[in-house]
Amino acid sequence: MSNVSYHISNLLEKMTSTDKDFRFMATNDLMLELQKDSIKLDEDSERKVVSMLLKLLEDKNGEVQNLAVKCLAPLVSKVKEPQVETMVDTLCSNMVSDKEQLRDISSMGLKTVIAELPLSSSGLTLTASVCKKITSQLIGAMGKQEDVSVQLEALDILSDMLARLSGALVSFHSSLLSSLLPQLTSSRMAVRKRSILALGHLVPCCSPALFSQLTEHLLTELAKGPPTSLTRTYIQCLATISRQGGHRVGEHLEKLIPMVVKFTSVEDDELREYCFQAFEAFIRRCPKEMSPHVATVTKLCLKFMTFDPNYNYDDDEQEEEDSMDIEDGLDEESDDEYSDDDDMSWKVRRSSIKCLEALINTRRDLLLSFYSSICPALLARFKEREENVRADVFAAFSTLLRQTRVGSSHHGLIVAGSDLGSSSEEEPAVAVLKKQVPLIVKALHRQLKEKSIKSRQGCFCLLTELSHTVPGALEQHIPALIPGIVFSLTDKSTSSTMRIDALSFFHVLLLSHPPQAFQPHMQVLLPPVVACVEDTFYKITSEALLVVQQLVRVMRPQGHAATSGGIDPKPFVREVFSVTLKRLKATDIDQEVKERAISCMSHMVCHLGDLLGADLPGVLAIFLERLKNEITRLTAVRAITLIAASPIKIDLSSILPEALSVLGSFLRKNQRTLKLGTLNCLTALVSHHASSIKPAALEPVLSELPALVDEGDMHVSQVSITLLTCMAKACPSSLAKISSSVLPGVFRLVHSPMLQGGALAAILDFIQALVLSKTSSLGYSQLLKSLTEPFHSSRSSADSGVIHRQSFHSVARCVAALSSACPKETPGSVAGFIQEIKNPGSPESARVLALLCLGEVGRSGSLGGSKEVQGVILEAFTSTSEEVKTAASCALGSMAVGSLNDYLPFLLKEISSQPRRQYLLLHSLKEVISACPASSLSPHVESIWSLLFQNCECQEEGTRNLVAECLGKLTLVNPAQLLPRLKQQLKAGSPLARSTVVTAIKFTIADQPAPIDSLLKDCIGDFLKTLQDQDINVRRVALVMFNSAAHNKPSLIRGLLGTVLPHLYKETQIRKDLIREVEMGPFKHTVDDGLDVRKAAFECMYTLLDSCLEGLDVLQFLDHVEEGLKDHYDIRMLTFLMLARLVSLCPAAVLQRLDRLVEPLKATCTTKVKAGSVKQEFEKQEELRRSAMRAVAALLAVPEVERSPSMADFANQIRTNADMASIYQSVQGGEGGSLGPTESMDMS
Repeated sequence: MSNVSYHISNLLEKMTSTDKDFRFMATNDLMLELQKDSIKLDEDSERKVVSMLLKLLEDKNGEVQNLAVKCLAPLVSKVKEPQVETMVDTLCSNMVSDKEQLRDISSMGLKTVIAELPLSSSGLTLTASVCKKITSQLIGAMGKQEDVSVQLEALDILSDMLARLSGALVSFHSSLLSSLLPQLTSSRMAVRKRSILALGHLVPCCSPALFSQLTEHLLTELAKGPPTSLTRTYIQCLATISRQGGHRVGEHLEKLIPMVVKFTSVEDDELREYCFQAFEAFIRRCPKEMSPHVATVTKLCLKFMTFDPNYNYDDDEQEEEDSMDIEDGLDEESDDEYSDDDDMSWKVRRSSIKCLEALINTRRDLLLSFYSSICPALLARFKEREENVRADVFAAFSTLLRQTRVGSSHHGLIVAGSDLGSSSEEEPAVAVLKKQVPLIVKALHRQLKEKSIKSRQGCFCLLTELSHTVPGALEQHIPALIPGIVFSLTDKSTSSTMRIDALSFFHVLLLSHPPQAFQPHMQVLLPPVVACVEDTFYKITSEALLVVQQLVRVMRPQGHAATSGGIDPKPFVREVFSVTLKRLKATDIDQEVKERAISCMSHMVCHLGDLLGADLPGVLAIFLERLKNEITRLTAVRAITLIAASPIKIDLSSILPEALSVLGSFLRKNQRTLKLGTLNCLTALVSHHASSIKPAALEPVLSELPALVDEGDMHVSQVSITLLTCMAKACPSSLAKISSSVLPGVFRLVHSPMLQGGALAAILDFIQALVLSKTSSLGYSQLLKSLTEPFHSSRSSADSGVIHRQSFHSVARCVAALSSACPKETPGSVAGFIQEIKNPGSPESARVLALLCLGEVGRSGSLGGSKEVQGVILEAFTSTSEEVKTAASCALGSMAVGSLNDYLPFLLKEISSQPRRQYLLLHSLKEVISACPASSLSPHVESIWSLLFQNCECQEEGTRNLVAECLGKLTLVNPAQLLPRLKQQLKAGSPLARSTVVTAIKFTIADQPAPIDSLLKDCIGDFLKTLQDQDINVRRVALVMFNSAAHNKPSLIRGLLGTVLPHLYKETQIRKDLIREVEMGPFKHTVDDGLDVRKAAFECMYTLLDSCLEGLDVLQFLDHVEEGLKDHYDIRMLTFLMLARLVSLCPAAVLQRLDRLVEPLKATCTTKVKAGSVKQEFEKQEELRRSAMRAVAALLAVPEVERSPSMADFANQIRTNADMASIYQSVQGGEGGSLGPTESMDMS
């Protein structure tokens, strides 16, 4: 300790030296000492250090002064409160000194101190007292009218302080306001500007009353009609406070808007600019409250975006096009004439265009009306002469395109060149946009040859957005665009970014349009792109290689695009090949260029390999080299895959043997993408080049496969099995030793509960290929035995739980695949299965499997209507085992799919005559309706329909749901006839029948486009009227159905939100009349019958956030979320999820309600479970707290959140409370604070 004091007093002594270098070095050493964490000072040293540093601030040498200021920062956290106060006092009094240098350095010192004051709750007292000191001094300094620079410094420091510590200054807010307002009338513009900034920082944290006072003041002053320069300041101030205070302005808009509108008519350009900036702030911050004023503001923007009084645009465009060269000459002169410095009109144009952009951004719901009002106006402004303004016009138009895309690609409907144009989801906005394309191109193609780089970049951005929004729309206009692209690539004065932009647009254009559109222009297009590949700047080279890769596709398209016409690629091959080869050979180039050169060359070999002649082996040898290099191996694997599958049959024999052994070694690597790429590559090689592969060459590959077939990674297993299937088909001899190596793994996979989907399909293909490959020792009976073996070992009953239900179905599918590959063997197997089922001694698992196998074999129709089989099934229905009964119902359904006429009448008869087995038989019927094509079902529709309606009022909810599912799926067979009938039933039936009908509608909504959609759209409103049903159960199923529609086909309900939402919100409220008390012995237990309905309603709300956000009034939505935060456990979990989602979707609205949302979150995070509660209770509470903390973490990720005093307080509480801090850390660490996959709700 004394050691430190000694060292420091030594330094202090040197600081008094007359030699400035000594002083400088000593101060520097002191700063290094202070920056160490370990340093502790006693009180005496503290005092000495502080007074010395303050003295050094007045040093004659500037460098020493600067260092002294830097020392203040670490000091703040190291010394005790009185010393900090001494520092602050001295600095403040120096602020008003006469010496300018001292003033400057002291204000720097104050800013340093403010930046270092602690924010945590432990240091808040210090912070508060220091702030009070500084504030009172600054308010005094601001009053000094005679010296402007003091005022400016004071305002600057105040802004800093308010920005960082506004919460600690609450007590000063009103005095600050009253001292800042007079500064707005100062004679110096700089003072006004800084006061506005300070007010901006004051606004987020001040009380609503103060905010109103400020707005009222501005309104009163503006109403007096002050001189223009003052009006400008007030309007600017309005814009700033609404940008910073956001939603609070909403309440005052009614009075503000007319005032601002009035000032746009004053002949003063800057004032107008500020007016539009204010409008923009209003629109961005309070989109909802602005609704009534949108029309007024749009009208003003449209009027002033063309405001250019000193310049005459030539309106006659035709003439302009003819006399373009003369026009250019004129243009330059006329620009000089008018670019006098007083012309500020461009500011008005720019601000009104920015205001329009804000409007487009915040109001997606008005998109269609924008296309009729704003779109033509923006198009007309493409000819703007001021390049900054023109860039903004382009930006606004790009925003319009982006908003259109957000709407139309809600379900990823955009596919280049496909004919999805007519699909039901195409929004009207896209259709309107398509009509505008010719006008857009006409306005832009001239700009693409302008000298101005900013304009050209704007054009390329806009055209890129257009290609993304409406792929294929530019096909007719490509000839008009090509000269512009070529100009930007070849123009000597063009910067490299411009070239990159032009290339990346060209790339998007090539991807989103059919190759035929570019073929006629190859001669013009290739040379400049090839020149870019040769460029010295690697980014240009790598973009150009991407473009070349697409151009190769254009020269000779493959697949369905290849048929029509085309060009002869021969003349172009040489030049493209030589530049790409040069890049491919080079090893000392950027990684990205390496990869793209490999990829580009592989496309060239794949499309044009037959034209490369003698160069081909050399290129393939390079690919082999790249395959052995760790950095490029993945790209090389993909390249070889592409070449192997090329329709022009490239001869790979020169590299095959070596490539196979290298590829085999990759299967051992612990890099999943490499494994998958390698497996795909091997599959392509085996399928297309089997004739040149010797079986021995495949051995190293085969020895790696057993490890890859494993339930740990289903996708890798699936691809591995696909490779085995290819081997079985192409070179069966290589599989001779397979039974000991890979097969056991495949069977393990078949018996795994994880197997489903793609992996199962791959195994079925493999088993069929294997049996047909006639490899020895792997015949039908062998495989059948291996598949069914585990089910026959009659284990002790304790152990029989090992076989999972899923594996029964997988094995049955495999058995059916086997028997369809060997039809001769089928009858024997069927007889075996029937024996198995009849044999009372066989284990239950074997009987279940035999039933399922019968069903799967029967699905292909190979059983016919055998009476014996029907008898066996009926007998199984009487079994005591639930498993056997269920299997029998599955089997019956599957067989009926195979031969409808034999089994369906039997099935329907049984359903009506056997009420006790109804549930099982309905399961069979559901299977039939789901799996049969509409054409074969239609003769039976009537009989099924009437039978289902006899059972739609069943008391059992499970049976009713099954009936509903059958009804829904049956309706899909003939929607035009059956949907109106369902609607009829709504009026007729009892509550149970109504709930069945509404649930049936849920099953008609699929996530793929279906013929029923347009009919559903017309009548779903009638079904949703059941949300107002008397019966609570009907309301619940109606909500579930609405949720399904919102999740799978939002387009069905978007138009109905206005009528549906009030009923939906009504269901989120807790209803006292549904809560009852049940006595359980000595305890009373409350039961809430309304809980399920509320849960369904909140689930709908969650879904709407994803699919119909623009149809929601978020603030109203938040009211109900807020109620849900205080509800039952399940609902709280849901609302925490919603809150986290809302924070990422519309932070502004959440901030508006923050103070009301913090309380329930805080309550959940701080609750403790009563001691002695059961374990479940603890876990439940823990899960709730974690979920609430996720919502808090999402909130804290929004920068402006801690401006709210209550939130800042809560954040401090979390940091200081160890328990909460640890939950917060774990939530942050686990999912990065954002909505991770673990958190999004399961909506299946």
